[in-house]
Amino acid sequence: MTYQQTIDYLFNKLPMFSRLGASAYKKDLTNTIQLCEALGNPQDSFKSIHIAGTNGKGSTSHMLAAILQTAGYKTGLYTSPHLKDFRERIKVNGQWCDEQYVIDFTQRIQPLIDELAPSFFEITVAMAFDYFAKKQIDIAVIEVGLGGRLDSTNIITPELSIITNIGWDHMNILGDTLEKIAFEKAGIIKRGIPVVIGEVTNDIRSVFETVSANLNGGKDESKLLYAGEKRYIAGWNYEHDQLTVEVADTKRDHHQQYKLDLPGIYQTKNLLTVLEAAHQLHLQGWRTDNDNILKALSSVKHLTGLHGRWEVVHHHPVVILDVGHNADGMAEIKKQLELSDYHHLHIIIGMVKDKEINAVLSLLPKEASYYFAQAQIPRALDAESLQLKAKSFGLNGHAFSDVNAALQNALMQAHKDDMILVCGSVFLVGEVAL
Repeated sequence: MTYQQTIDYLFNKLPMFSRLGASAYKKDLTNTIQLCEALGNPQDSFKSIHIAGTNGKGSTSHMLAAILQTAGYKTGLYTSPHLKDFRERIKVNGQWCDEQYVIDFTQRIQPLIDELAPSFFEITVAMAFDYFAKKQIDIAVIEVGLGGRLDSTNIITPELSIITNIGWDHMNILGDTLEKIAFEKAGIIKRGIPVVIGEVTNDIRSVFETVSANLNGGKDESKLLYAGEKRYIAGWNYEHDQLTVEVADTKRDHHQQYKLDLPGIYQTKNLLTVLEAAHQLHLQGWRTDNDNILKALSSVKHLTGLHGRWEVVHHHPVVILDVGHNADGMAEIKKQLELSDYHHLHIIIGMVKDKEINAVLSLLPKEASYYFAQAQIPRALDAESLQLKAKSFGLNGHAFSDVNAALQNALMQAHKDDMILVCGSVFLVGEVAL
């Protein structure tokens, strides 16, 4: 098979969450364990960091990978979903995995696919672990796909676990309360492995502490480390598509400025998590010192290829892409908009059917011009239905068959001092051809 034929086979043969939703989710680790056993358990041949959370885990993963790369480590990075090309999911030092490897792996694993009928995600996790082992990496940053406890990535024993935050998303799978969602994400906590927690409330904190205590015979051997208790944001400034953040230590009079090439204001929350994670790795002997952190954070996009996080892709008018797609993510986008300068706001939005669509729409500004679109996947809510739902929230605009038709229309309507924002779905952002 060619690379395209291989990708078509993987997308169409295997149950794929981005296409099908909950029916593609396998609620156990059996297939992943069997796949990796057949491959010689490649996940045991390299060190790893495991990252879960409702929002921010992609940015956090890429920032940590950038720091490790800058420190001279051969660094694997596994994330999902991809924006443009499947190989974005599996990187070593920011480089996508080879097309030929994807072809060869798929052909090699085909008998097991026929035998086990695994999901698309189970195969991609096994592929990533096998690729990292073959590349003899020093360490991999592994992002959870969905949840944590039953996620296919949860067969690793990492150096460090990270849970960025807990919010409302995938409730049809993870549970209908924040405590239930937190319990699923707490499933990545391992006995004796330190865990960095980003944002947390008292109710959620008690879930993490209970899970940790149960794992460790009543003792906190997992070392739950709350990022917000270690440092705080003393100030920030957004200028020229860069974010300058001043971080203060809570226990000593020490302030440090960091320049981020990821300009979303919400990155200040992720930064605190990343800094504590880097500190914990440094305590373990990794070269994640402040000099490497400073250098890496100014070049995350260049080092790792991260896109779609308040990403400016056009000027006059400014066009911004952001993959925010749930209520918490949209709340952060709303804060960013309130801090932004523009003459008029144009919002191109598309969503998938299984999100909390009303909760997202209720957060959007009524004074903007709207362009409703849909990603080219079965899970996408059709643009006309989204337009109708939005109208009940006072959001008015036209429906378009795809995001690029919507974008071209917005560019024709917009003044050079306007802002055009594309958001609501990773898949919609991924289809932008600008």
